[in-house]
Amino acid sequence: MRKIENQCFLLLLVAVTLGFGWVLLPFYGAILWAIVVAVIFAPLNRRLQSRMRGGPNLAAAATVVIVLAMVILPLGLITASLLQEASTLFAKVQSGEYNFAAYTERVFAALPAWMTGLLDRFNLTDLGKVRDSLATGLAKGGQAVAPQALSIGLNTFEFIVGLGIMLYLLFFLLRDGQVLARRIKQAVPLRTDQKTALFGRFADVVRATVKGSILVAIAQGALGGLAFWFLGIHAALLWGVLMAFLSLVPAIGAGLVWVPVAIYLLATGAVWQGVSLILYGVLVIGLVDNLLRPFLIGKDTKLPDYVVLISTLGGIEVFGLNGFVIGPLIAAMFMVTWEIFSASESASPPP
Repeated sequence: MRKIENQCFLLLLVAVTLGFGWVLLPFYGAILWAIVVAVIFAPLNRRLQSRMRGGPNLAAAATVVIVLAMVILPLGLITASLLQEASTLFAKVQSGEYNFAAYTERVFAALPAWMTGLLDRFNLTDLGKVRDSLATGLAKGGQAVAPQALSIGLNTFEFIVGLGIMLYLLFFLLRDGQVLARRIKQAVPLRTDQKTALFGRFADVVRATVKGSILVAIAQGALGGLAFWFLGIHAALLWGVLMAFLSLVPAIGAGLVWVPVAIYLLATGAVWQGVSLILYGVLVIGLVDNLLRPFLIGKDTKLPDYVVLISTLGGIEVFGLNGFVIGPLIAAMFMVTWEIFSASESASPPP
């Protein structure tokens, strides 16, 4: 009888937990970022709490204000400028001021004969098809963007609501984070050593994922955008943000943006600009990952590049933009969990 009662209660616990998760599902992005930001800024909050006389409430409020000043407001300004640059670029493409097919013709005309022959083998030198493909792509892009313009107000309202929920949760996670962590740790049905190892690595994994990926991507995007601005390339902020997003994915990186631009500069006669961009991209942008990532992450929690690549692309496919964080985080926790399991099995005495 006792066993039946325990099984029924376990089923009830699982059902209620799934139901609660279903209720929170519309705001999973806000909850996710509240947890991530709380983990990252927890050391700062503890330092403020030890120095301020107002207690945990004042320290948590001060930390939220710092997050607003350091993260939210700069992102808002960058987003506003980015939208303005993107709309200007799209208008110039539609008006014909920017003709990407003509740019492609210039690049092909400047290629050496051996490279042109190689491209011709793969039927990549048919400029008519390139031009038609670009025109079709731009037309589809315009058709896709036009309906989205009708929902800008709704999306803005949803974003403001999500941001408010994130900041609201962030305050309580900063204030009560240690208490919540202890309660969750007590409730998890694992051995003490397993819980200690798992929860001890969770914060490190979150910081490694965010600091090692997002901060490196921001650095590479900022450096790339600065180079584009110095060379007089239009919409430098837009290309910088695009390089930052691509930098989140290893083996792809910002080179997908600055390499074609460098080739175009060389093909159009801007030799010193093209050579300077190549040297800058290789020696500065390319080395940022090798210099900053070990400093920000450390070697213990660094994921292999192929794991980051697959988990990031898979995370984007499943979770959208939030997948940049969720995918590598799940992969890191997967590896940590199996590491703990392997260590536990090897430490257990043979039967």
